[in-house]
Amino acid sequence: MRFRARFAALITLLGVLLVLLSRDASAHQVGLSRGEYKIDGATITAELVFARREVLSLVRSMDEDGDGAISPTEIQHARDALGRAVVERVSVRAGEGVCPGRLDDAFLVEEDGFSLRIVYRCPAPPRAVRVRLDVLDDLPYGHRHVARADVGTGPTEHVLFGANREMGIAGLPGGGASAAAPKAEPKSEGFVGFFRMGIEHILFGYDHLVFLFGLVLVGGRLRSLLLVVTAFTVAHSITLGLAVLGIWAPSGRIVEPIIALSVAYVGVENQFVKDAEKRFLITFPFGLVHGFGFAGALGEIALPRPQIPGALLAFNLGVEAGQIAVLAVVLPLLVTAQKRKWLEKRGVKILSLGIAALGLAWFVLRVVDAES
Repeated sequence: MRFRARFAALITLLGVLLVLLSRDASAHQVGLSRGEYKIDGATITAELVFARREVLSLVRSMDEDGDGAISPTEIQHARDALGRAVVERVSVRAGEGVCPGRLDDAFLVEEDGFSLRIVYRCPAPPRAVRVRLDVLDDLPYGHRHVARADVGTGPTEHVLFGANREMGIAGLPGGGASAAAPKAEPKSEGFVGFFRMGIEHILFGYDHLVFLFGLVLVGGRLRSLLLVVTAFTVAHSITLGLAVLGIWAPSGRIVEPIIALSVAYVGVENQFVKDAEKRFLITFPFGLVHGFGFAGALGEIALPRPQIPGALLAFNLGVEAGQIAVLAVVLPLLVTAQKRKWLEKRGVKILSLGIAALGLAWFVLRVVDAES
């Protein structure tokens, strides 16, 4: 009786969490931007690319007609506002001095991107500069900025975020940069940053986690459960690669509602299946769809093609690491709980009804969001 009471309390808590999570119609979208930074004498040029939706969150007044899109005319009208929202929030220092910046250009780029070119001028050619992105405070929590600094000694890569928003760019001993200088290998910090991003993506990707939880909730032999997870992993890895490499990817307006429906489907099917035997047959096709959802995090900023393979590998490894960590906690708990007849008879069905309701709520929210 004591176990039943505790488990009932756990189900109540999960129900509250499901209601709270249903407010987020795009739970797995991780903010991502990129920047190319170059030193040329006393001038530092920064080419920043954001997703258009994030630029609109920074400068809401830019969408003058309220259609949710950005036109070249609206960009020109919003130059001063862009300067305040971005240029004043991305600072460059050489030693103790500040290198003033100005917005040189702003324009739309492929893959739903928005590019800003900012020019900073220092009093003299610097030996090194520090770049600080306070604009990260104004972007959604968890936003990552992939920074590539190109100087004469070779490119370096950094992944900046809230607690690590500053990077150094070293010039040559005489100040500035020289194209004739020997090339160095890029730092591996970018790989580690994408790996961490993949972990965060799955940990905060509530729809993906709920989908997996629903699949393993019914229990079964360990071999069957591992086959379910493996099928999901292989499937989403395929479509993640197709999308990020630019081979093919459907619109997010289609992918997001289908991901929500996959969650609802698993919750409904759990009312009829007794274990995870042969569930890999549905996990694989749904995993293909979830892979396109993962790709949204990397595709919006159109990474330069040479950077894609490394970023794709690191991001995917991070997703798998996060997924394995979650399952390592959940599966033993389920195995222990399934020894109680109450879970088998009622608990699975009640939790599955909550999963189905959450999937349907996400579906409605995402359809409404796509049409607005």
